[in-house]
Amino acid sequence: MRIFEPHAHMFSRITDDYERMALSGVRAVLEPAFWLGQNRTSVGSFIDYFDTLVGWERFRARQWGIHHFCGMALNPREANDPRVNEDVIAVLPRYLQKDNVVCVGEIGLDDQTAIEEECFAAQLELAVQHGLPVLVHTPHRDKMRGFERSLAMVKESGIALDHVLLDHGNEETIKITRDSGCWSGFSIYPHTKMDVARMVAIVQQYGVEGMMINSAADWGVSDPLRVPRTALALELAGVERTVIEQLVWGNPVGFFAQSGRFVAADLERPPTVDRRETFDGNSVLRGQDPGRY
Repeated sequence: MRIFEPHAHMFSRITDDYERMALSGVRAVLEPAFWLGQNRTSVGSFIDYFDTLVGWERFRARQWGIHHFCGMALNPREANDPRVNEDVIAVLPRYLQKDNVVCVGEIGLDDQTAIEEECFAAQLELAVQHGLPVLVHTPHRDKMRGFERSLAMVKESGIALDHVLLDHGNEETIKITRDSGCWSGFSIYPHTKMDVARMVAIVQQYGVEGMMINSAADWGVSDPLRVPRTALALELAGVERTVIEQLVWGNPVGFFAQSGRFVAADLERPPTVDRRETFDGNSVLRGQDPGRY
């Protein structure tokens, strides 16, 4: 079964994770820009990170036959930091023109402050200007209030609602998202957010229209194989395979293709793999013989 992982922070994962994902059916991954666990203190550190997402991470993924796309944004965790927020938003337009940048994200609210709202609104405007979809991080605390405010700001921005993915949803938020015309994202975590069993129950109740699941795997306790694990659980629960394929492939492919940066047919074949290839002289093999690996 082909899988498009629509939210994984591969910058913080090891190369072996790409191999395991490929072996589990992952053929494409979307990596939204996010927080690294510790606040950055200058715009230069963001520029280095953004360059890694469009360069080295794309290269690493390709070594395992995975198409790599990314999102660009000032994340809501660091939007409150005056050392970086204005300068990061100022450099975003040059990255939003890159051919493998297929969304603005992740943006949104976290602590739900006034400055977060200012940065959220500014980046929604950039998405409209560049014709890109947006991936919206919804708060983990006081979720319903943050969710409703995020949706209100999305509507105020004028962006097409079918270009909006409201992520980190749960049983409380699914109806309001579906009624709005936005896409519903669910992050499947080992112990928090949404788990596999709850996701199976949601699919059985609501179907998969306008819905995506992701691992949101990062530097914390998380699992980059949560999407294939959930796909297997759905199949064991009796959900038709065509429905599962729509959830884990058709829906994310269709959503991010709205960027105009790829068409679905582009993903039918894996990118060319040549393990003799290097990126700025560096190889994922760390000196091992590519012919014997």
